[in-house]
Amino acid sequence: MFDKFKQGKDLLKLRQQAKKLQSELEKIEHTEEKDRLKVKVNGAQQIVYLEANGEEQKILLELINKAMKEVQKKAAKKMVEMGGGLSGLLGGM
Repeated sequence: MFDKFKQGKDLLKLRQQAKKLQSELEKIEHTEEKDRLKVKVNGAQQIVYLEANGEEQKILLELINKAMKEVQKKAAKKMVEMGGGLSGLLGGM
């Protein structure tokens, strides 16, 4: 029982660290421009701004971010199926 409590405590600590890392990654930004296109992304691999021909493209930005989120979920599921993911990294906690 003590092991389960310790594992839960360790998992909570990892979750807090992951949230802090996510927050820090979101602060990192990079912008690229070419011709009449401009895109700004953050370190969490999210598009935060998209412009084409001088107009902000919110719908396209939301669509791309939604697609990226879905593919990340599918990739995480595949990693778990193949024995990877956090459980593999944490030694099967």
